[in-house]
Amino acid sequence: MDKNLLKQLGSSLEGRLLNDSLTKALYATDASVYRKIPLAVAYPSSVEDIKKLIHFANEHRIGLIPRTAGTSLAGQCVGDGIVVDVSKNFTNILQLDVERKQVKVQPGVIRDELNLFLKPYGLFFGPNTSTANRCMIGGMVGNNSSGTTSIKYGVTRDKVVALKTVLSDGSEVAFQSISQAQLEAKMDGNTLESSIYKNIYKELVNSEIQKEIASEFPKRQIHRRNTGYAVDELLKSSVFGGDEGNFNLCKLLSGSEGTLAFTTEITLQLDELPPNLSAMVVTHYQTLEDCLMDVAPVMKHGLHTCEMMDRVILDCTKNNREQLKNRFFVAGDPAALLMLEVKADIEADLQAQLEELLATIKASGRSYASPVLRGNEIHQALELRKAGLGLLGNIVGDRKAVACIEDTAVALEDLNDFIGEFSKIMKGYGQEAVYYAHAGAGELHLRPILNLKKSKDVALFRSITTDVAKLTKKYRGSFSGEHGDGIVRAEFIPLMIGERNYALLKRIKSYFDPNTIFNPGKIVDAYAMDASLRYEIDREEPEVATFMDFADSEGILKAAEKCNGSGDCRKTHEMKGAMCPSYHATKSERHTTRGRANALREFLTTSDQKNRFDQKELKEVFDLCLSCKACASECPSNVDVATLKAEFQYQYQEANGYPLRAKLFAHNAKLNRLGSKVAGLTNAVYTFPLLGDLLKKAAGVATARSLPKVSSVNFQKYLQEVQNQNSTRNKKVALYIDEFTRYMDTDLGRDAIDVLVRLGYDVTLFFAESGRTYISKGFLKQAKKLALVNIPELKAFADADIPVVGLEPSAVLTFRDEYQRLFDDATSTAAIASNTFLIEEFLSSEIERGTIASSSFTKEAKTVKIHGHCHQKALSNQKVTFDILNLPENYSVSIISSGCCGMAGSFGYEKEHYELSMQIGELKLFPSVRKTADDVIIAANGTSCRHQIYDGTKRKALHPVSILRKALIN
Repeated sequence: MDKNLLKQLGSSLEGRLLNDSLTKALYATDASVYRKIPLAVAYPSSVEDIKKLIHFANEHRIGLIPRTAGTSLAGQCVGDGIVVDVSKNFTNILQLDVERKQVKVQPGVIRDELNLFLKPYGLFFGPNTSTANRCMIGGMVGNNSSGTTSIKYGVTRDKVVALKTVLSDGSEVAFQSISQAQLEAKMDGNTLESSIYKNIYKELVNSEIQKEIASEFPKRQIHRRNTGYAVDELLKSSVFGGDEGNFNLCKLLSGSEGTLAFTTEITLQLDELPPNLSAMVVTHYQTLEDCLMDVAPVMKHGLHTCEMMDRVILDCTKNNREQLKNRFFVAGDPAALLMLEVKADIEADLQAQLEELLATIKASGRSYASPVLRGNEIHQALELRKAGLGLLGNIVGDRKAVACIEDTAVALEDLNDFIGEFSKIMKGYGQEAVYYAHAGAGELHLRPILNLKKSKDVALFRSITTDVAKLTKKYRGSFSGEHGDGIVRAEFIPLMIGERNYALLKRIKSYFDPNTIFNPGKIVDAYAMDASLRYEIDREEPEVATFMDFADSEGILKAAEKCNGSGDCRKTHEMKGAMCPSYHATKSERHTTRGRANALREFLTTSDQKNRFDQKELKEVFDLCLSCKACASECPSNVDVATLKAEFQYQYQEANGYPLRAKLFAHNAKLNRLGSKVAGLTNAVYTFPLLGDLLKKAAGVATARSLPKVSSVNFQKYLQEVQNQNSTRNKKVALYIDEFTRYMDTDLGRDAIDVLVRLGYDVTLFFAESGRTYISKGFLKQAKKLALVNIPELKAFADADIPVVGLEPSAVLTFRDEYQRLFDDATSTAAIASNTFLIEEFLSSEIERGTIASSSFTKEAKTVKIHGHCHQKALSNQKVTFDILNLPENYSVSIISSGCCGMAGSFGYEKEHYELSMQIGELKLFPSVRKTADDVIIAANGTSCRHQIYDGTKRKALHPVSILRKALIN
């Protein structure tokens, strides 16, 4: 298309229209196996913008692909027209009617955030997908989403009261429940709306068509069904002889994947919050068959949850840092688990339900273990199940669990027989399938393991899908239970519902959308299910040389390809976790882990540059990555963008040169060492307004940012003085004096010496520059040079069984993390990693051993609020800090749910990043600090975090060790 036409369209919108190569690459994929480069991406900011896009699409015969979070598994969100992203601007909760238990929202409202809003009113929106902390209501309506709660609260279609839409002619129409008389009035007109009602009524009042639908559509007792358009749901209305009263076209639009109209407002029916008390029985089975045989009997107990996971999923969780702790309830090596949850408002009622359920389980005799979970244990178990989709991306290499047959739903009484036949099909293909999800709803997510880069497996992709479609049809099941038809299943709709019913769907599409502008290629006139795949088939794999070692992922390209698009990185600051701080502030896809991984994959694959990293688009997409490492643990696929960024920066700067400011920050330790020799003069220059501002401007530092002061201390001399005053010498420990502690946080270094020596440890000082500043700026050669110096010393401590404890998380955790990619002796780096600790980790372990007791500390009462460093959250945990600050027995300690502080080393100093840095701080951390009383101690173990807290709130935060130093009894 002529770029001038797109430019004219963009200039006419209140929102934005982008067609640069980076944006199009970011929106070429969703969470499916498909890739289609769009013509452009629109971010409408008003209904008028949507009307203009519809007019343009009609005039030029192009498609509009609606998109919210882009977590669709079937390819609903990809297309070669204009992707219309409503996730940035259509995000308002418009109206709440508590009495009627209804809420009106725009399509970009996130499901879990809606429920946070509703909770004070005792209400919630029931459908609950595994993506609930980032998926949006518009997408849930488009897919008719279900989730774990459908057995109790129904599917999205059941909850849609009304939809405000823009039709294909640009007219605004509200669809809602209407009576026979209202329907007749609707049909009496010459508008597109009238035509739609007339034509659909004419079709569905026909008895032959009704019979065809009744005989060919999935069984009515299968509540989770999304095969084609839900014309069978419309027949339930009394208008067509059914028993459900009024007629509502929202039933049809729900699950229509944006192919019939463009939704701008959604009215939902809500439920009262579930009972407060819960218990979950997790039954363990030696075989999948035993597990499935137990589903029908346990479902007689009014369960709120009946979920299944198989061994493949459980094995994935063993290697995921975030999910490992959630495996606590798994006994032995089960082939499958069922998670069975009961709820009640009264403990006696809950106990009665629990005993009845356990009696049924015992009577069946199929389960070998049935632990009962309560409280947060249930949340942990459900989090483990939720992570299922993303965790499958952890399979190293090109063979992946592929979404194609993963959404079949059958009647509960057919489940065991269906799975038996399914297993035979898979065995015939030499496949070990992955089984998990919603057993209580008759739906299991079944995935073959395929390499869709190879034509042989692409052929299997089609063959397996075809055979399972035929099997599903045999049981009159739904080929899509909740994930939608999209591209992967739409081709099989004629098989699933019959050619006559398929012809009916095509006519319905034409009534709504005669020019096929709304999400073409989905549901009717489908794209081929084995074309437009994410990877070129039988391609010659690009050779991408790297400085760091990515062998654990079979190279950096496959490290990026681990991202399957599940979009966990699109959760906002309202949710738990820190991934991704820049996305929290900008809400832009390019600032997500997914966006960065997709961009890296796209440009490394398609680049014709000698240095494939030499792409301005990659520079742009990594620019706002704070290298917080939250993705290394929070991303279910462990896509570590911080490490990818470090490699990119190195490669890009090797091709284009290293900027002066990058050099200044990278060599920060050398500069601080020099400055500390004349600390008084250096600090005077930093703080004198004129000289300080000139220095900042010359270095590209924001003038509003304060500069950290430098100082100089003879730590060896200080250690000797403290040791002379304390004769007890027990366990040997090496205190790591890092580059930040040595020249800036010198008081912290002295506090650490005081604490360790006075608690009876034999302290040796280990001075070293970690290389953190070099890694963060892509100076990998310099970082490796330091590593080669430090590793022999660190290995010597490990060999002598002397733990190395450090104060600055970003420095000491470098030894555990990046050193394993910079040094090729895996034995040495593994030994070093297991012998290197945050000082909080060390002290916490000593508390557990009984070596340290509260008696050494004050009994004075104080309140402490902890802000944890991002690298600590990703590579360690915050609980160790919580544990040691509880040593003083009258200290009241809590952890601030604060995400990233926004400083991230040099990031927050850089003039172009300063505003964003402060914006990130303002999301959660700064308000939390400001609302604390002046006598509350703010704990932060990161030097950057403490600096950011001071610049943002003027509150001085202390390292936990400094807090303990003050609490020691003299």
